[in-house]
Amino acid sequence: MHMKLLVPRKTLIDEPVQKISAEAENGSFTLLPRHVDFVTALVPGILSFIDENGTERLLAIDKGVLVKQADSVLVSTANAFEGRELGSLNDIVAGLSDVSEEHDRIARGALARLEANIVRHFIELGK
Repeated sequence: MHMKLLVPRKTLIDEPVQKISAEAENGSFTLLPRHVDFVTALVPGILSFIDENGTERLLAIDKGVLVKQADSVLVSTANAFEGRELGSLNDIVAGLSDVSEEHDRIARGALARLEANIVRHFIELGK
């Protein structure tokens, strides 16, 4: 299989791999070369893969999308950090989750203000 991992503005990984493991919204999964074509939404977590030399490599990733089609696997995510120590990568994932939750909170607040303004304008139109 050939994996390409994209983050905004660059390609982080573009190389042959033997195996990929990651976590989706419905649980963990592993892809092998003859796996059926597959699309899933990824959650913040650890993506591991075995490169063509048999070395396991680890990445802390943010939310994203994984698409496997034939022998190609494309991963697109907002952030990804490669590391060797699982503990430090888990700390990065926790930080990514905190940032994501803060962005969601801000977006919900902005949406609530927008909805309130729309209701206020409709009330004024009815007068």
